[in-house]
Amino acid sequence: MDEKKTWDFDDLLPFVGEFGRYQKLLVWLVCLPACIPCGFHAFNQLFMANVPDHWCKSPPDVDSQNWTSSEWKMANIPYTVHDGVMEFSKCTMYNFTESADGNNVTECLYGWEFDKSIISSSIVIDFELVCTRNLYPTIGLSLLNVGGIIGVYIFGVISDRVGRKTSFFLCLSVELAGGILTALAPNFWLWAACRFMVGITIPAIYQIPFIIALELVGPTYRTFITVMTCLFYTMGMLLLSGVAYVVRDWTHLCYATTLPFLVFFIYLVYLPESPRWLMSQGRFAEVKAIMKTCAKINGKEFPEHLLPQLERKMTENRNSSLTRKTAPKEPHKVVGVTSLFRTPNMRLKTILITFNWFANNTVYVGLSYYGPVMGSDEYFSFFLSGLVEIPGYLFCWAVMDRWGRRWPLCMLMVVGGLFCVATVLMPAEAVNETLILYLIAKFAIAASFLILYPFAGELYPTEVRGIGIGFTAYLGGLGLAVIPFVNYLGSEMLVLPLVVMGIISAIGGVVGLRLPETLHKKLPQTMEEGEEFGKDFGMRDCLQCIPDKADESIEMHEISGPVDNEETPLRVENTTPLSTPLANRKSMRKLLVHQMSSLELPVDKSGLVKLHYWY
Repeated sequence: MDEKKTWDFDDLLPFVGEFGRYQKLLVWLVCLPACIPCGFHAFNQLFMANVPDHWCKSPPDVDSQNWTSSEWKMANIPYTVHDGVMEFSKCTMYNFTESADGNNVTECLYGWEFDKSIISSSIVIDFELVCTRNLYPTIGLSLLNVGGIIGVYIFGVISDRVGRKTSFFLCLSVELAGGILTALAPNFWLWAACRFMVGITIPAIYQIPFIIALELVGPTYRTFITVMTCLFYTMGMLLLSGVAYVVRDWTHLCYATTLPFLVFFIYLVYLPESPRWLMSQGRFAEVKAIMKTCAKINGKEFPEHLLPQLERKMTENRNSSLTRKTAPKEPHKVVGVTSLFRTPNMRLKTILITFNWFANNTVYVGLSYYGPVMGSDEYFSFFLSGLVEIPGYLFCWAVMDRWGRRWPLCMLMVVGGLFCVATVLMPAEAVNETLILYLIAKFAIAASFLILYPFAGELYPTEVRGIGIGFTAYLGGLGLAVIPFVNYLGSEMLVLPLVVMGIISAIGGVVGLRLPETLHKKLPQTMEEGEEFGKDFGMRDCLQCIPDKADESIEMHEISGPVDNEETPLRVENTTPLSTPLANRKSMRKLLVHQMSSLELPVDKSGLVKLHYWY
């Protein structure tokens, strides 16, 4: 053993197992299933707000005139005839009162009646969210997303201060309480408040166990964990389509997508606290206990000789961190958001990354929300919109370390945008053809985000990686509050939101071509290196589809010495591409190992992933 080597937590993992039986049980039985309730609660609202056919309600004394409801409708509701079919007004009626002048048309005076032959239960029916109130369900969906933007920061702070495990179960409690209260809400505004409450937990509810998994596995498996997280999130969407198909009452749907996850409190026994977080708090006895359990289940022998060195290093890091926080900083050395805009090349890259993130995130969520209105069956259409994401993720996982990040990302966004816009060319009766175009667009935009996140992380220098991703993600997340209102435009013209989203996606893809390629490149550590990286970008670089291979594999280590904002990339050493034979390794390991740096999560000096930056 090299006594002079500075050991960290990643150096301990090969001794206890980087992805052994312990991590597999934790990942497959705990962390990944935690993605499912997030998928349920992020989209179950789409099936609560179905709008049935409706018309003005008859007055209370209509029975005294020996009129049936249908007869009153024929006599009192304005209608037009198209192709021999009568279409009754949904929001107006004739007013035959003595004070009215003739056949005066007025808004509904007594509420609405709803055709419950197809849609028997909906918040639209219970709260009468039609006509002048038809925007209300969209407001509720926007509040859900606003809650997510706020909640991911709140639970990120809680996760950093009191631990991942405590934060997860607090988040789970809030989500389940919000889901149950949603079903009990007596009016729209209390219902919307409950949706905001649920939104606070999204996406933190699956990110926290995901981060615990990331912090327990070796660097070469972190991309695999990320891909699996995406797949299980999609699985939640697929399961939701089946549950919503069976459970048509919206209050029962709330219970069906909430109560089953009470079983997750069993994880109190089995979900460990993050050893990295425990180390950052100086709780080394608990770290030793967890890692001993890991080594035992993985069939390894725990290396007792490493723990004192790890303890010494973590103590030094904590002391150094406290010193840097209390020491006065020279203005020119302070690293913050403004650092991203001080020099022209970094400023341009920050703007392009942020716009690309905004376009990608907004369009993906918008297309997901729009799934039920496509095709002839809302449940099957939503199922297909989730299903096409799976080959998208697998496709990107296969190509991003062979063809680079820039061209696959940009081409997927452009292709997705073009297929969205192409729906405007379809006649109204071409329902299936429009659905196919939509699904191709969804495939492309879902796949592109798997590239966008690591690409953004690699473009930002180490000194501002956490700040850069946090800034980009929060500005990009603003689109989530707006996209429900874009989808609302589809109530008048079905393909109009698709055209808007298609244009945004295509523009994002085109401007992204100006970003420099990061595959096979020595990635920037300091702000000076970040300014130089891609500064000489020219037309030849723009047109180069597949980057040249470097002479040596990229290696990204913890930088030596402190940095002002205490953030550094995850330590990544094994950079063997998938195409390279891996001697003396299992075939599964060959499948999982990628040309690393494809998961550049911002972490602090103790190796903790910053949840509130990973939104």
